[in-house]
Amino acid sequence: MKTVSRNKLRLHRKKRIRAKIKGTTERPRLAVFRSLKNFYVQVIDDKSGHTLVLINLSETKKMNNVEEIGKLGENLAEKCLKQKIKKVVFDRSGYNYHGKVKSFAEGARKKGLNF
Repeated sequence: MKTVSRNKLRLHRKKRIRAKIKGTTERPRLAVFRSLKNFYVQVIDDKSGHTLVLINLSETKKMNNVEEIGKLGENLAEKCLKQKIKKVVFDRSGYNYHGKVKSFAEGARKKGLNF
């Protein structure tokens, strides 16, 4: 019997989530991607197809752990609020909502980003 990799299962969940979530100009999509070495986040307006805000761990020179990812969420919220983005739609890209993804979301909410 064939086994399906974890990443293929995640991509299937991502496809299912993206069918329901769309980013607009008033409420852009906050997309998360995590790798073993880095954590990438984008705020995307899907109608125009533009990335409004982009942040990752390599530009902040921090460690890839739960506490630093929470601080990354706070930094992203500050960047969004400077661009007058207060509400977003959270796209977790098929990742479970715990650990780093949850820490990032809580950090962003703490600084005033609504989703």
